[in-house]
Amino acid sequence: MIEVQNITKTYSGNTVLNIEHLVIPKGDSFGLVGNNGAGKTTLFSALLDLIKPTTGHIENNGIDVNRNEKWKTITSAFIDETFLIGYLTAEEYFYFIGELRGLNKADVDDTISKFEDFFHGEILGQKKYLRDLSKGNQKKAGIIAALIGNPEVVILDEPFANLDPTTQIRLKKIIKELAADPEITVLVSSHDLMHVTEVCDRIVVLDKGEIIKDLATSEETLKELETHFNK
Repeated sequence: MIEVQNITKTYSGNTVLNIEHLVIPKGDSFGLVGNNGAGKTTLFSALLDLIKPTTGHIENNGIDVNRNEKWKTITSAFIDETFLIGYLTAEEYFYFIGELRGLNKADVDDTISKFEDFFHGEILGQKKYLRDLSKGNQKKAGIIAALIGNPEVVILDEPFANLDPTTQIRLKKIIKELAADPEITVLVSSHDLMHVTEVCDRIVVLDKGEIIKDLATSEETLKELETHFNK
């Protein structure tokens, strides 16, 4: 379970995040939507201890993420290409992540072999450094790297951006399969309302750093979100 308590983040007197209380139970598929500047990436960065909140704290599996690093063994994420190591090939990067998570090369090969359709022949065996791949292919590599080692919490920031339609469809299938596991908590932010409502059972809308809607996904959710953002 992830619990956010009285979190604020202020830059130069401007509050960009202000969440009094948010609980994401274990096994949830949680979607986060909002316009640019709504605080989505700021919240995910705080969840991952990439930024320190101005006030409040966040717990992951009962562990304060700012005070203890044990939560990192069960948590993985892909926020953007800065999570990659540009001078490595995709295979070298996958093996590096696997080593961090206590896996040997055979274990990593077994994991990534399940995503050949997602890679679409553009990632493995290319003998290219990650920095030389397209933005879309960098994202593919980063997303799959986040799944190595069977993490219990997976955080993906704008995973559908820069992906072609075929890859987006395949990614939705991957996320749905993850979300079907009651032991895995999946957090996804997206500007694409249709995609996020398809893969998440719960949608939270952020506006200027505050939660203004918290919806259980239903057949009406997409229409409700479209109406909200069309005001």
